[in-house]
Amino acid sequence: MAVLDIPQRGATPVPGLADAYSYGTEAIAYGTEAVATGTEAVRTAGVRWTAQLGDWLRSDHTLAQLIRFALVGGLSNVGYLLLFLAFYGEGPQLANLTGSIVSTAIANELHRRLTFHAAGRVRWYTAQIEGGGLALAGLAITSGGLAILTNTAPGLGGFAEAAAVLAITAAVGTFRFLTLRLWVF
Repeated sequence: MAVLDIPQRGATPVPGLADAYSYGTEAIAYGTEAVATGTEAVRTAGVRWTAQLGDWLRSDHTLAQLIRFALVGGLSNVGYLLLFLAFYGEGPQLANLTGSIVSTAIANELHRRLTFHAAGRVRWYTAQIEGGGLALAGLAITSGGLAILTNTAPGLGGFAEAAAVLAITAAVGTFRFLTLRLWVF
């Protein structure tokens, strides 16, 4: 008959096993290594997965760049919306112009540094000129859309007009991502 040697608290032959017991989780000893199970295993796997996801999101994969582009675009759209509403009292065209210029300048810099990791390759001025040119095309499209909306539905308020501009901007954003990725950065 074989006798099983059950480790006692504080007298474990396997490093880390006492910590697993102290957190109420289980650990299985294989030779001289402990394999954590339960909450410790989930935490370890979660930390490892999160680190891998973070590394991938910071990579130069096209999908990772697209995700960063969308996040920067989303933040700049929030800034645009706030500026649009702040200047709406002066008229929707001025509000659109102000929101577009400020949010585009900030977005171009964030794209240069974060989205495309081009701070070492593309100078600030170049990114603003080339990215700004693309933004002018977007501004022309959004201004045209606002003009049509104002003439066809004059009773709409600032939130409805801002929502229409944001919808148009989303369509223009796809073209802008491809152009920035392939041409500017």
